[in-house]
Amino acid sequence: MKVFISRNIPQPGIDELIKNGLEVIINTDDKKLSQEELIQACQQVDLLLNVGHADLNNHFLQSCKHLQGIALASVGYDHVDINAATALGIPVSNTPEVLSGATADVAFLLMLAVSRKAFFRANDVREGKWNDFEFMQDLGIELNGKTLGIYGLGRIGLDLAIKAKAAYNMNIIYHNRSRNEVAENQVDAHYVSFEDLLAQSDVISLHTNLSPATQFKFDKEAFIKMKKTSIIINTARGKVINELDLIDALQKGEIWGAGLDVTDPEPMSLTNPLLQMSNVCVLPHIGSATIETRTKMAIMAANNLLAVAKGNAMLQIVNKEVYQ
Repeated sequence: MKVFISRNIPQPGIDELIKNGLEVIINTDDKKLSQEELIQACQQVDLLLNVGHADLNNHFLQSCKHLQGIALASVGYDHVDINAATALGIPVSNTPEVLSGATADVAFLLMLAVSRKAFFRANDVREGKWNDFEFMQDLGIELNGKTLGIYGLGRIGLDLAIKAKAAYNMNIIYHNRSRNEVAENQVDAHYVSFEDLLAQSDVISLHTNLSPATQFKFDKEAFIKMKKTSIIINTARGKVINELDLIDALQKGEIWGAGLDVTDPEPMSLTNPLLQMSNVCVLPHIGSATIETRTKMAIMAANNLLAVAKGNAMLQIVNKEVYQ
């Protein structure tokens, strides 16, 4: 069987496919392919290992309905028309769990950096704007003993809660579709309503998937209900936040700061006002960007395709209905 890999991945993932007898074709230019380029590349292969957030919509799937499996090198799959893939009998897998620690690290990094305006002030140093000492200049906020609110307390959120509890003895509250008893026992997390999450949190960190229920969940109404001293962190999906409302809330002082590893759109425009704010830190979607994590993701994606090649069900399948 033949596999097309849409971008370069760590060599162990490629080796896993080759040593098991699959023919591997890689986009060696390592650039994002247009949808039509990706469709063309998939015409002569049986399997796709997709890297990044190409639009695998109904048009793509109908054009590539011969594919026997699609492995995503990502935990999110909102860029895939799962219903269309299921109807065509194409199994789709993702890479859950393995990126939890790395993504939680970035959320922690953003939380601390925003609280001390670190990225903005570091840039001032590089631009020669380090002036004489001023006692009241660019004061930050301490995190010790503050309340961390987590929206979507799964594995990533729990990893962040553990770090925040250990480093700053933060109180942990959360809002989920269902209770997380593991987190309640491990970090004394307390389940609260969405309204209470907004009102009580000093820091709110987003770790939810993107769905119709979560899209633009954090909008003008939500920001008004947050503390004026609060920080919002997003390592989930850009569209969970209404970015125009976030800009407005920051400009009006309705919240204190924001740390974003995901934006809407990506990449962010250089003219975006968020990039000029001292209390905002923006990263280019690097939540899982460590050698260790990306290697694990590549191997997991490869193993999902190998399962298909051997006539078995994908190990981390998203649309289980394909096998029913």
